[in-house]
Amino acid sequence: MVLDGWFFAALVVGVLCTVICVVAALLKKPPNDITLLSVAGVELFVLVYLVASIVRNASGEHIAGQSWEFWAYLITAACLPLAGFYWSILERSFWSNYVLAAVGPTIIVMMARMAQIWYGQGPSAAAAHALTEGLHLIKDHQE
Repeated sequence: MVLDGWFFAALVVGVLCTVICVVAALLKKPPNDITLLSVAGVELFVLVYLVASIVRNASGEHIAGQSWEFWAYLITAACLPLAGFYWSILERSFWSNYVLAAVGPTIIVMMARMAQIWYGQGPSAAAAHALTEGLHLIKDHQE
């Protein structure tokens, strides 16, 4: 599996956000500027990745996997920090920090999956390869 610099940057930002939010929740503090800014940092990272992906794609570096799947993951990833932020504004208890903490690992997993799609690896690529091989075997068997 190819994990590029974008994944490792997401790993740092996501883990940092999660640690900040979990510590605040363990201290029974309601969402505050620090926890909300940590999630805003994740959102900023995802938006930069979105712009970079558009530039990479427009400059000729194409997505090896299903492009619709990549863009769906990316749009969903861009919505997650916003949803966590909205939740924390509506529910001002320390429990909201756990919701904010979940944003980090979710983005990390989504970035790993987007790297698989971008470079044409992972479950979708393996399934497509197996299907193609199976069709070739059937065709060869019929001849």
